[in-house]
Amino acid sequence: MRLSDDKRQKNQLQQVLALTLETRSEAPRITGQGTESWPAKHETESPARGTERLMEEVCGRENCLRAIKQVRANQGSPGADGMTVQQLRGHLIEHWGSIREQLLEGTYEPQPVLRVEIEKPDGGMRKLGIPEVVDRFLQQAVLQVLQSRWDPTFSEHSYGFRPGRSAHQAVRQAQEYIARGSRWVVDLDLEKFFDRVHHDRLMNAIAARVQDKRMLKLIRGFLTAGVMENGLVSPVQEGTPQGGPLSPLLSNLVLDELDRELKRRGHQFVRYADDCNIYVSSERAGQRVMAGVTRFLTEKLKLKVNQEKSAVARPWQRKFLGFSFTSHRLPKRRIAPKSRARYEQKIRKLTRRTRGVSLAELIREMGSYMRGWRSYFQFCETPSVLKELQSWTQRRIRAVVWQQWETGKNRFQQLRRLGLTVEQAAPTAGSQRGPWRIANSLALTTALSPAYLASLGLPSLLGGN
Repeated sequence: MRLSDDKRQKNQLQQVLALTLETRSEAPRITGQGTESWPAKHETESPARGTERLMEEVCGRENCLRAIKQVRANQGSPGADGMTVQQLRGHLIEHWGSIREQLLEGTYEPQPVLRVEIEKPDGGMRKLGIPEVVDRFLQQAVLQVLQSRWDPTFSEHSYGFRPGRSAHQAVRQAQEYIARGSRWVVDLDLEKFFDRVHHDRLMNAIAARVQDKRMLKLIRGFLTAGVMENGLVSPVQEGTPQGGPLSPLLSNLVLDELDRELKRRGHQFVRYADDCNIYVSSERAGQRVMAGVTRFLTEKLKLKVNQEKSAVARPWQRKFLGFSFTSHRLPKRRIAPKSRARYEQKIRKLTRRTRGVSLAELIREMGSYMRGWRSYFQFCETPSVLKELQSWTQRRIRAVVWQQWETGKNRFQQLRRLGLTVEQAAPTAGSQRGPWRIANSLALTTALSPAYLASLGLPSLLGGN
């Protein structure tokens, strides 16, 4: 049976990776007395002489195959060179030999990242730096080698971008602190954290853990490669560009110093990336902690605290990773008001009555968003909110359908087609009430029932399909 192009490319790449490994590791025969062996000569010339050989691990066959698989799974937009993730394998089949040689010799130079902006959930724009696909692959390969070494040394209070850890675990830990009696929170917001990371401080922290000079040079290259915006490349003096696989690990390394300081001071805290909450027993203690930690972040880590978004407050007055808490003695997790508002905003956008999409297409689009939203926020302990949102979402759909039916005659026919009697369909079809009020009528909730909408593919926020 003939192999698919994708499978053929995968086999070819495996052969290329295996061949470069064999070629690099094979020692030439000694041709005469006194001739220096290749391994000995190689050791004297290696930039990593006398140190760990991390770059060899980065270029290892299994590590590279894992990195390619992960980059393809992540998808993502092309970088400045326009290469897609689908083209990565073919490019590596042709060029891996020279790329690998540059990596091992310490001469590889990362390319500028492509600057793009995406809308933040809370408003405003977030700047991302999208590396070229080859650099994205190399960052992933480096990440896999370093993360396995560094992650076990990170704080138990750090949950962001770490294997086996999640935002839900962070929220649960915060809930436990509140239940124990720490009913005030120091909610710290770092202003433009990823854009403000001090390169020299970061490289010093990396150098304390990494001896391979080739690796240090490569990472600095990723940090200082520059940014392409509107066709022009600008230098970068600080920050770790969001958008590359390596950035979250480097951010955790930077903030590991904060974690160690908070632990030294005996604080109860939870950190997820640059979102840090410290739980204390009184407002006065909270103000004292806020002042001390702000001073540490500013003077020691050279980071800036956003005073407008940071606060000392009751936990149920703040949000943490999309959730908040009730004020009960044993607090329950609830969906933060802003998270609910963002859901409603998205559904309103999808159900605009002027969009003109079919019911099947509308439900397909909504289903994709709702399943992702549900998988995260179903973690709440207030299911009544999910029921309210489910009912409101179904009503939005019914209002759209009613407007699409347009005329009284067509509305009557559609209601009859969906099983209503003449007596049920006629008064509703001739009603002059607006779509939103009609959407809650007995006739339309019967015709376009929750079960019927579910049969078309609309998921339930409470679980199930």
